[in-house]
Amino acid sequence: MAVTLSQDGRFHRQLIFINGLLPMVLMGFDAWRGKLGVNPAEFVTRATGVMTLVFLVLTLLVTPLRKLLGWNWLLKQRRLLGLFAFFYCCGHLLTYLAFDRDWQLGTVFEDVVKRRFIAVGMFSFALMVPLAVTSTNAMIKKLGGARWAQLHRLTYYITIGGVLHYYMIVKSDATYPLWFAAVVVVLLGYRVVVSLRKARERVAVGVER
Repeated sequence: MAVTLSQDGRFHRQLIFINGLLPMVLMGFDAWRGKLGVNPAEFVTRATGVMTLVFLVLTLLVTPLRKLLGWNWLLKQRRLLGLFAFFYCCGHLLTYLAFDRDWQLGTVFEDVVKRRFIAVGMFSFALMVPLAVTSTNAMIKKLGGARWAQLHRLTYYITIGGVLHYYMIVKSDATYPLWFAAVVVVLLGYRVVVSLRKARERVAVGVER
């Protein structure tokens, strides 16, 4: 049984890893063929930003899917999903620095001050950095499970910031940012409901005693 569980975990990890890299591979292939549209820089920037949000949402989906459907195997893959979110966020940032700032890093601070959606995006990225740094088994052991879990609740704020950043960028059709916002509201609302239920249960147990 232990061997089977180990093999299943490796299969799931490989499946997520391959599918996680697939969008970047396809973008690279389209870039090589010159098929990124009339504005390749904007396409890559938007695509990496959207993929960041997709993986953040998938990370938030792990807990409800595990509890509602019994998909416990997802728990071991949550860190990988989070790392893919960070990977695409780094790609999003690099495209901004390359195409928008022309690698003039000294102009970034001025841009953050001038454009609010840039400030929101940078703040969200800054919150992601400690989560990526502490994603190893060694860091989990060093921090302790409780402190690590508390730190990684920053994912909620990062996701909200990412959706807000996306919404602020869109100038006309806000359909996609609003869809992301609706999904995030549902996922965070689920957590609020579960927390309130647990709090009521603790109070009820205390009253019985």
